[in-house]
Amino acid sequence: HVQLVESGGGQVEAGRSLRLSCAISRTTQQTDCVGWFRQAPGKEREGVAAICTGGAGTHYADSVKGRFTISSGSAAVYLQMNDLRPDDTAIYYCAAGFLYPGFNYLETDDYRFWGQGTQVTVS
Repeated sequence: HVQLVESGGGQVEAGRSLRLSCAISRTTQQTDCVGWFRQAPGKEREGVAAICTGGAGTHYADSVKGRFTISSGSAAVYLQMNDLRPDDTAIYYCAAGFLYPGFNYLETDDYRFWGQGTQVTVS
């Protein structure tokens, strides 16, 4: 079982930065990838960024390339968000999954374990 807990959300003005954290507790399984996803009101959940082990690297949605950076530390994954825009407003979730042939790094269905989310509001 894998547990994920997000933190670091908040309300900021456009152009400012936030750093989200995802604390990961793995009791029985080692997952290969951790992704950040977001869901704005009235919209579907979308992939933002992912980081994977074994040389699979990092992956970003086009909408955040150059502004967001995903990184990993000891039992945690971070999302540094710079130059925030109002359309970045959403609930941000982290999720963990297992790599397999055809794995889509930013696809919600390919991730098995999810956190509860943290709200980011940009005005």
